Amino acid sequence: MIDINNPRVHAKILPALAAVVGPATKILAIGSVTAKGTPMAIAPILPLEVRATVRNHLAGKIEQWFFQTEGYGVVFIVNATSTSEAREILEQLPLGVAGMMDFELIALGPLAPLAMLIADPQHQ
Repeated sequence: MIDINNPRVHAKILPALAAVVGPATKILAIGSVTAKGTPMAIAPILPLEVRATVRNHLAGKIEQWFFQTEGYGVVFIVNATSTSEAREILEQLPLGVAGMMDFELIALGPLAPLAMLIADPQHQ
């Protein structure tokens, strides 16, 4: 369901999109270091974080991972069908357990609105 409170959603197109929005297939997870995550506090946890992230990648849970070049944090593409499923995965990572990393989660799905462009005009 479309969240009308999401600032990324343009309210005027909601009715048209409601009919074509598909299910979430990936979650964009934008991680930010919390106030607890000082460089000294993170340093001993970082090797554990890297190993846990690689394990999640090998298990197919984290598809891609990046470092923010304009900020301090990570960006993951998580294989999940809901933000709650992705949050559960990410909160188990060592920095999440330590309260040193928070994530903004954005559900992604197929570009379903393209269906309006390829619809057969004779069958509308």
